[in-house]
Amino acid sequence: MADLIYLAVIFLVLALVFYIFGAKGIAGFSMEIAKWLVIIFVVIAVVTFIL
Repeated sequence: MADLIYLAVIFLVLALVFYIFGAKGIAGFSMEIAKWLVIIFVVIAVVTFIL
């Protein structure tokens, strides 16, 4: 489960790097992936906590 957070941080850093270099389309796509990975992590964490 920690792999999801690790991947989300990597995609967040990639998004920031691409944004700095002016590739806003790729940066937005990387940010969307990071957002969904964090959402999946939170859902799995809540389900695990409840069970």
